[in-house]
Amino acid sequence: MGQPKLPIAVAFTGASGIQYGLRLLECLLAAERRVYLMVSQAAQVVVNMETEFRFPGRPEEMQAFLVDHFAAKPGQLQVFGRQQWTAPVASGSNPPEAVVICPCTTGTLASVANGVCEDLIDRSADVALKEGRKLIMVVRETPLSIIHLENMLRLARAGAVIMPANPGFYFRPESIDDIVDFMVARVLDHLAVPHVLGQRWGDDA
Repeated sequence: MGQPKLPIAVAFTGASGIQYGLRLLECLLAAERRVYLMVSQAAQVVVNMETEFRFPGRPEEMQAFLVDHFAAKPGQLQVFGRQQWTAPVASGSNPPEAVVICPCTTGTLASVANGVCEDLIDRSADVALKEGRKLIMVVRETPLSIIHLENMLRLARAGAVIMPANPGFYFRPESIDDIVDFMVARVLDHLAVPHVLGQRWGDDA
């Protein structure tokens, strides 16, 4: 019998496109993966603007809300506060399998690129890089300044996967959900989490 899989850490920041993060969370829980979730204050504002959700402010209440909404198993989802430095993701002695910041603001991109750890999201990304774990950053911004591009290059050289939220349209999406699933499928592929979110290029319909 193999070792149990390590949790995957997911962070929502204040960029537009919170639907990507919510769908990713849903798919990871459906795949029976344990998830550590971190939500920035700005992300909670975006959730209110872009979805019908109203996240509770306290981490334990948010956890209960999301466990109920996504029908997660007991202990499958843990939500940590922004300054909860006792969380496992804050230390290289207990890192998750991977960290995914989805969506990722250019502010978070800059903090991680420069080793600034002002909150648990920054720190979890810093730990992933120093411990050689996968770090995926789903950046949502346009256009990109030279500062953004230089930060992306610096992180890519450090081992991060820079995955801008640029969905493809060659599969003729019929809904916003189809577009969201395209991006989430790419993230799941990089996490080696099986899914059936859409047809793969070159496969028969």
